[in-house]
Amino acid sequence: MATIMLAEDEAVLRMLIGDTLEDEGHELDIACDGEEALQKIGQNEYDLIILDYMMPKLTGFEVLQQLKQMDDKKAIKVLILSAKSQHAEQEKMRAAGADDFMPKPFSPMDLVRKVEEMLA
Repeated sequence: MATIMLAEDEAVLRMLIGDTLEDEGHELDIACDGEEALQKIGQNEYDLIILDYMMPKLTGFEVLQQLKQMDDKKAIKVLILSAKSQHAEQEKMRAAGADDFMPKPFSPMDLVRKVEEMLA
């Protein structure tokens, strides 16, 4: 069982992703915006962080940049979820330290497969 941080500002997606990953046996911590995500990341240990790219207060990209500057947190795997699926955006996120990228919309089972790959 992995401990996963999910930072997603859309309530319906938070519920869908949360229920899906919890059904797979993962422990989930949820943040509704980038600021809350960064605060929780600083206080807790995670095996994987799933960040929505477009969030209020701090974007997923800004959270990723700050996360990768924390010596004790920069090794945590990060999956970015985004409706911005252009190649240039993906490269920008990977260059900042994202381990993988999943374009929205996606199927819950595709997300489960991606999470399992990243945790393997």
